[in-house]
Amino acid sequence: MSDQKLLDELINTLNLEKLEENLFRGQSEQTAWGRVFGGQVIGQALSATQETVDSSRKAHSLHAYFLRPGRIDMPILYDVQRIRDGKSFTTRTVNAIQNGEYIFNMSVSFKISEEGFEHQFEMPDVPGPENLKSDREFREEMKDSIPKEMLEGFLRDKPIEIRNVENLNPFANEKGEPFKNMWIKASGKLPDNHLIHQGVLAYASDMGLLGTSQRPHGVSFGAYHKLQVASLDHAMWFHREFRADEWLLYSLDSPSASNANGFNRGNIFTQDGKLVASAVQEGLIRQK
Repeated sequence: MSDQKLLDELINTLNLEKLEENLFRGQSEQTAWGRVFGGQVIGQALSATQETVDSSRKAHSLHAYFLRPGRIDMPILYDVQRIRDGKSFTTRTVNAIQNGEYIFNMSVSFKISEEGFEHQFEMPDVPGPENLKSDREFREEMKDSIPKEMLEGFLRDKPIEIRNVENLNPFANEKGEPFKNMWIKASGKLPDNHLIHQGVLAYASDMGLLGTSQRPHGVSFGAYHKLQVASLDHAMWFHREFRADEWLLYSLDSPSASNANGFNRGNIFTQDGKLVASAVQEGLIRQK
């Protein structure tokens, strides 16, 4: 399947069906592990809230909790509550529902654009994406070491292109520092619509975060049979304008792991060093 077709399918997945005022329905993409990808639910929930807000106001923050694993064999309903419409800020809460149960909850704050103070962290000094291997190329090179039951999912095409600065063997289970840098972008061209760019970046923001907290303990993707791993919560802030179909550096770190949880952070920069978004996630990394 072409990269652009993969991306068009993602855009279609994030584009929800309106059932009633404030009630929307979304379909799920197929995954190798049989449950809904967390980034998909984040992106769809953001899309649902955007449908209830004037397009002149842009999301500047979202705060979410993953409550239950989502099923890929049935639709997800998104029930939006209009909490507040103020002069500068608009607040929405959305619940994702499957089979009569809440699987996800998120609050989103929208804001008018205005001038103000400006400062930001500097972008890390890392190699650019041009001469780095794609994640797909790297995985193809090591496919002989991938368990057969995981091979198809491990090599699947994605609507987000990833180029890791530090290519780490996910089956080596080697200990390392709790830092990671990866270049990401949509696999094709996106429309000139900030709502779509925010939705695609929200989708991509769930990639790579939780694994950062596993690095110091030598329990990577290859230790799946030893761990119970799940995203617990997710927060994201949109700072500045960006395009999700241009290269963005996702610079990740994990300050702490405790109580069987891993805490992870990520800053997202454009190639010219502009900090455009930040994400934080805590996840379960429980030894079986």
